[in-house]
Amino acid sequence: MRCFTVLGPSNSGKTTLIEGLSQLDSKPVRSELAEFFALTEFTYLDEPWCAIDVAGGSEYLGYAGEALAASDAAILCVPPEPEAAVLCAPYLRLIEESGTPCVLFINRMDTTDNRVRDIVAGLQAFANHTIILRQVPIHQDGEIVGTVDLISERAWEFQPGEPSNLIQIPDGVRDREKEARAELLEHLSDFDDHLLEELIEDKAPPRDEVYEVATAVLRDNEDIPAFLGSALGKNGITRLMKSLRHEAPTIEVTVERLGTDAIAAGIFATYRKHMGKAVVLRAMSAPIEAGMKLGGANIGNLSGIDAKQPETSIAPGKLGIAVKSDHLNSGQTYTADGVVPMEDWARGHPASFASLVTPKHEKDDARLSAALSRVAEIDPGMTVAQDEASGHAVARLQGPMHLRRIQTVLDADFGVEIETDQVGASYRETISKAVENQHRHRKQSGGAGQFADVHMKIAPQPRGAGFLFEEVVKGGAVPRNYIPSVETGAQDAMVKGSLGFPVIDVAVTLTDGKSHSVDSSDFAFRAAGKACVKEALVKADPVLLQPIDRVDIHVPSVFSGAIVTLVTSLKGQVLGFDPNPKAKGWDIFHALLPDSSLDELAKALGGAAQGTAWYEAEFDHYQEVHGKEASRISSDAKAAAE
Repeated sequence: MRCFTVLGPSNSGKTTLIEGLSQLDSKPVRSELAEFFALTEFTYLDEPWCAIDVAGGSEYLGYAGEALAASDAAILCVPPEPEAAVLCAPYLRLIEESGTPCVLFINRMDTTDNRVRDIVAGLQAFANHTIILRQVPIHQDGEIVGTVDLISERAWEFQPGEPSNLIQIPDGVRDREKEARAELLEHLSDFDDHLLEELIEDKAPPRDEVYEVATAVLRDNEDIPAFLGSALGKNGITRLMKSLRHEAPTIEVTVERLGTDAIAAGIFATYRKHMGKAVVLRAMSAPIEAGMKLGGANIGNLSGIDAKQPETSIAPGKLGIAVKSDHLNSGQTYTADGVVPMEDWARGHPASFASLVTPKHEKDDARLSAALSRVAEIDPGMTVAQDEASGHAVARLQGPMHLRRIQTVLDADFGVEIETDQVGASYRETISKAVENQHRHRKQSGGAGQFADVHMKIAPQPRGAGFLFEEVVKGGAVPRNYIPSVETGAQDAMVKGSLGFPVIDVAVTLTDGKSHSVDSSDFAFRAAGKACVKEALVKADPVLLQPIDRVDIHVPSVFSGAIVTLVTSLKGQVLGFDPNPKAKGWDIFHALLPDSSLDELAKALGGAAQGTAWYEAEFDHYQEVHGKEASRISSDAKAAAE
């Protein structure tokens, strides 16, 4: 069985294309494992195939990457407008990063009069591989009514809802066909010396030879051939399927391309009620047997892709579902004893959209933690952390739609309803001047009392220097054994300052003090140290600090100008941008942004770059906040703590 993944922007016609291809020769079996991921098995000319359908949108690129890693080929389904090329850019980039042989299908050609040259030129701006036309359109009265195949030199006329008709090449198309065929042959001759010799000697190469060269070029991922048609109108899909049949690599070539001896690759995982965890596996270099050792442990039952028909064995190239095998997961390849994670590109974009997640019902607190861990295990675009301020779970996701999907999964599959909120920025505070303070801790309540007296100086440190404690006590005014307790008390005071946030970059010096031979203790000196520093922090003109992140925004070059305006509107600083050396047509836009603006950035990028851009952020430094904004932030923090 050979397997291909179909990708493309939303509403480009991917599912319709798969339906058309799978119905050419047999009754297909389609399994919708999720609303965004489906498998279709079918037979074409007595050969078994499987098509993987991944929904459009940047939030699903992680699933697409894991599917591509185990696919023999990819089809990129493209809208027929030149301006839509940028919407295909993320998929072209992912396909090229994966090294998967790719075929373009420019869809809905029966609904447009756009020049194919312009569509291909728009796509070429984002492709490192050469996109080469394998067909040219037949125009009539301003519409595209058919195509001419450039290798067979046969013409086909579209028939709405039916297979295309074979016709003579119209006279008005012959010159364009000859020109395009010459370009195709010249391109293919770069990869075959014999074909090059024939062209130099002005000989017409046999069609079979040209097909063989085209097959080798696609198998070796040397170019991206482009076909034309209409999935809805069932036009051009037979030619596309024939190309896949003759030119798409086999599982043996795919295993060689991946450079692995893995028995299986996990390409999707989900949880289902009454079944538990289900993992879609593709057998790679050897059959997968029910109960065999895989990834260091024995697997459970196997089934076909519909999860209904039990299987005892999955042959190389074929896909199946493993259940009762919780040690397996997607995004990994498996030998009998080992596990090798797929490359980073297979996981999609870094999870940058953060949301605070709490259970709607208090009784579900423990269940929520377990459920989030299990969902993150099967979701390549999700990570889970803990909010340092509240202790609640933080889900980092691909975007708002991803968050809604996680809410549905938690409710439907785990019975946990959640509430979500924005994650607050990690504000800090420091001081702006040095002060001295003295505090006496005294309590008498029958029996042994409590006594400790400390004199301390606190001073600001350079940004990033952290907390420093020193002592210059003379004459044993504070016994040596109590000094560590004073330091611990000073650190306790740093947990929350007068503005309501952790205190950083402060030096504390113990200068003097007093003790009592009976009533002094570690506890008393710790309490005195904490109280003394807290009082001093108020006197030392506290300053609010906000975290500033260095943000790298990956964006198609055509949208870089819009990112300047966006960053400025979010009170950020533009540092510049560089062309991405690995992705043609992409820039890496560098900026400094307040951490509190990242949530808004994630939402605004969708509109500014039509859903094609994403960002990576890491902490850079703290920056002072003054005036009304500082007062508002401090007041909000104190109100939330009450």
